[in-house]
Amino acid sequence: MSDLDQHPVMTVLDSGLPCTAVEVLEPRLVPLGGPRAMTVHRTLPQRKRSLVGAWCFLDHYGPDDVAETGGMVVPRHPHTGLATVSWLFTGRIDHLDSGGNAAEVRPGELNLMIAGRGITHQEISTPGTRVLHGVQLWYALPEATRFSEHHFAHYAPEPVAAPGLTAQVFIGELLGSASPVDTRTPELLGAELLLEPGASVSLPVRPDFEYGVLAESADISVNGSTTPHRSLAYVPTGSDTLRIEAGAEGTRALLLGGTPLGEQIIMWWNFVGRTHDEIVEYRRRYQAEIGLEPTDVQDAGEPALFGPFPDGQRAPLPAPVLPLTRLKPRG
Repeated sequence: MSDLDQHPVMTVLDSGLPCTAVEVLEPRLVPLGGPRAMTVHRTLPQRKRSLVGAWCFLDHYGPDDVAETGGMVVPRHPHTGLATVSWLFTGRIDHLDSGGNAAEVRPGELNLMIAGRGITHQEISTPGTRVLHGVQLWYALPEATRFSEHHFAHYAPEPVAAPGLTAQVFIGELLGSASPVDTRTPELLGAELLLEPGASVSLPVRPDFEYGVLAESADISVNGSTTPHRSLAYVPTGSDTLRIEAGAEGTRALLLGGTPLGEQIIMWWNFVGRTHDEIVEYRRRYQAEIGLEPTDVQDAGEPALFGPFPDGQRAPLPAPVLPLTRLKPRG
């Protein structure tokens, strides 16, 4: 991705909290699609940081007036080697995938799609949605589970209160709240935090985790480092406390964390693999399955990698052209 280095990474050391170097990752603007191209703010991946734990992708969008932007219109497209997490603040999205799952994504409810060896899906905001606001997250599956079968899970976490904030923990454990969702990836955390006006909260966290804190609705401070609206504060392993401070009007933040993946990955378009040749093969199989390239003789008798899709849907997205140079692993 040639645009990963458009924004610098600022590093701030908080002298009051040892081992809490903070990198502030600024977002870049990416048109997502639709008749007028809804714009998302992407903070992961970046050239200087591809992963936070196993989290490898973070798009933040809205609040968008659907009448102006056209909303979310992402026709059928493939995924391999990763899981998608849809988390909304406002609006609704219809999800449909080749595993036979149809679901409405609602605010405050987790929709997790584990792609495993391969799946296709589409995401389209519902006709009744007037304002769309949320995040789209991906995490990379480790070697042990990246070729497993696809899976879909839904979970509506109950809010948990602590002094100065309310949290919804949709993946992992925090503040005594534990999500039951099996991620097929060891040691992950995902939570929405609502901070009261002027709140300064200290969250006990695991020192073997690295963390990303998205300033979702306003500027925040993370371990003493100012994190502008829509930016992501990265905190490496070694901290047992995260101190998050809100402004006078309060704020919403998204907290992601996990143990370092410990594997290098190649992420190109919607695929996560380990080698250039894997990505080439994923692209070839997808293009053949949607009828844009001929089926290879080696596919005879092989089950479809990405599976069937219901009739009567929008035309699938074609895969982009691969770069002329070989893709290199990062992590």
